[in-house]
Amino acid sequence: MFCTLIGACSNVPKAPHPEQTSKAVSPVTAQASAAVAASEGDLITKGIATPDIQAQDARSTPGGGSPDSYANRDDAHQLAVEIATRMSLDPQWVSQAIAKARYRESAARLMLPAPAGTPKNWGVYRSRFVEPIRVKAGVAFWRAYEPELQRAQASYGVPASVIAGVLGVETIYGKQTGNFRVLDVLTTLSLDFPKARSDRSAFFRTELGQFLKLCQEQGIEPDSMLGSYAGAIGLPQFMPSSIRRYAVDFDGDGRIDLQRSPVDAIGSVAHYLSQHGWHAQWPVYFDIKPPKDEQALAKLLAPDIVPSFSVSDMQELGASLSDAAQNHPGQLALVLLQNGRDEPTLIAGTANFYAITRYNQSSYYALAVTQLGEVVSKEASRQNAQTP
Repeated sequence: MFCTLIGACSNVPKAPHPEQTSKAVSPVTAQASAAVAASEGDLITKGIATPDIQAQDARSTPGGGSPDSYANRDDAHQLAVEIATRMSLDPQWVSQAIAKARYRESAARLMLPAPAGTPKNWGVYRSRFVEPIRVKAGVAFWRAYEPELQRAQASYGVPASVIAGVLGVETIYGKQTGNFRVLDVLTTLSLDFPKARSDRSAFFRTELGQFLKLCQEQGIEPDSMLGSYAGAIGLPQFMPSSIRRYAVDFDGDGRIDLQRSPVDAIGSVAHYLSQHGWHAQWPVYFDIKPPKDEQALAKLLAPDIVPSFSVSDMQELGASLSDAAQNHPGQLALVLLQNGRDEPTLIAGTANFYAITRYNQSSYYALAVTQLGEVVSKEASRQNAQTP
């Protein structure tokens, strides 16, 4: 969101991790992942950090004044006025809310990019998500919520396995949703975004406004909600704007709760992906052998993860597609994932692969989501078959 993102994450940092790449193909459509894309190198998408990282926060803001408080800063007062006007909120209430925000040095620090030259490695990245802890948690989640996963698939066309993959990568099915006060990190990243990377403060100002509007709509105290260091919330790590736009009341209790309702999270992930170009019945990717001609290969790789070539286009350029891909009606992208010093992994991504990258702008993320979901689905089916 999203990472999470959103994981989104949500979601999602930045203690650098070499295995993630962030594909800034478009302004992060999945708001839950915009924060994540802002922090290349992130492992737990959507900026989830552990309490020991939070404990390292400095106790004073860059702007000076009282320890870590935004209450007496002129730029905070001006931001409150801007948000109140833009979001049609009571100015005094917004001012009082932002006055409760505290600077979080760790949130700003975790936004820093990975060191230049850090190699990406799909194999390492995959091993951190498609692994026993997540698979075990995923199978338990699947068995507990299989009817809801199947209902979401029927309603939105997004496979249950992909929904499960997103929730597993983002938060290990709700086990790691973040320990930062959302108010603190969104204010910090709005007013004190780190100068060592491209400025994303405008994005976080928008998200802070969306967050306060969400709190006003749902009757939530702004300083009570916890999330990631990037401000992503709940099991799917949606950013506030994504909650307001894409989250759904899938459990039918009359309210949307991505923090405590796994069923709402299931429906919201499916709805999000359906709104970002998901095609029911299409696979996420196909196997492919790239052309040997360097110019043809460069042409296929140029659009990055954006589906830009028909099956015949790829074949004319010398690519060899799997039998399953021969009759695919949509456009494809040749997606390259680096493996350090080893040969890269290449796949033919469909529009559905691209849709997952709208949740988190990373091809590594999209493939990890897909493969984790597949493993969880198969293992759950195997266990179900063995149950008397």
